[in-house]
Amino acid sequence: MRVTILGTGAIAGAHARAIADLPAHGVDATLVHAVDIDVARAEAFATEHGVPGHGTSLEDVLGETDVLHVCTPPGVHADVAVAALKAGVHVVVEKPATLSLAELDRIAEAEAASTASFTQVVQHRFGHGARQLRRLLDDGALGRPLVATCDTMWFRGPAYFEVPWRGRWDTEGGGPTMGHGIHQFDLLLATLGPWSEVTAMAGRLARHVDTEDVSMAIVRFANGAMATIANSLLSPRETSELRFDTEAATVELSHLYGYSDADWTFTPAAGRDDVAQLWQADPGALPSGHLAQFVPTYRAFAAGEAPPVTVADTRGTLELVAAIYRSSFTGAVVRAGEIAPGDPFHASMRGTGPSWPPLKSVPA
Repeated sequence: MRVTILGTGAIAGAHARAIADLPAHGVDATLVHAVDIDVARAEAFATEHGVPGHGTSLEDVLGETDVLHVCTPPGVHADVAVAALKAGVHVVVEKPATLSLAELDRIAEAEAASTASFTQVVQHRFGHGARQLRRLLDDGALGRPLVATCDTMWFRGPAYFEVPWRGRWDTEGGGPTMGHGIHQFDLLLATLGPWSEVTAMAGRLARHVDTEDVSMAIVRFANGAMATIANSLLSPRETSELRFDTEAATVELSHLYGYSDADWTFTPAAGRDDVAQLWQADPGALPSGHLAQFVPTYRAFAAGEAPPVTVADTRGTLELVAAIYRSSFTGAVVRAGEIAPGDPFHASMRGTGPSWPPLKSVPA
């Protein structure tokens, strides 16, 4: 498979390195084009990663591409993904997939009419510990999941937001709920299944941005489990923490931007030592990361099968993002399925708008 990367900023390097490692895992894929609006940046990226072709026009190389990796700011994801799908090119897009549910629904329509597939990068789903936990829950070995916490406590200083597209509803889509915590609570959803209702609050407490810089939510899941979600860019000691309390055990993950089996803790409930041996490390497993997701994704592309993260999976997570904003800005409990076409939060994560005024220097 011939691969093109669109957008050669920082995250593109992770994609290029993972693509280069695919042949060692039995996947026949080669990075052949690097495209960026900045020709010098595209050339430097191509030189660094040994990419034979580079330029500024995606249209010129789409006919020579089997898989397109979209590593641009999120504001252009939807149009690019739709164009690629119409051309029969598989799409791998960085998070967040789109700025809104409306844009993602456009992609879903394009995929339905295409021979190609769409997927979003949510690499934390693919670490061994996460896959093991899902298996044990699916098997019923740990009993019912009851309580969970999901904390993305990160720090981004004022300089981070000097990049023009950050901190804006129209180009980034939202703050830490949309662009940072989404990785952790996507893993929460992948583990616990569909959510049913959410109540939340968000605030702009310390950063000169138009979006929030912190949000908190309480979520009820379809299986009855309850969870809290915190997303912060104001936390000096950075950490990403997930905790799952089931009838038989507590399973915890503590990391920052990626994890291995060493970052998990398994604690049986009192009197349930019988489940202790169920949790096993796999020394040969890939750590959570792009390669861990790309291997099964490319195998699915090659086999003509749906990728392990579908557009429907992506929508479930993005709908939770929209629900957190809707609850935060309206004060209402939001139930799954309520945000439909015609709802302001379907068209934009800003929806009816937050209580704080927009910054004059940053368009809302």
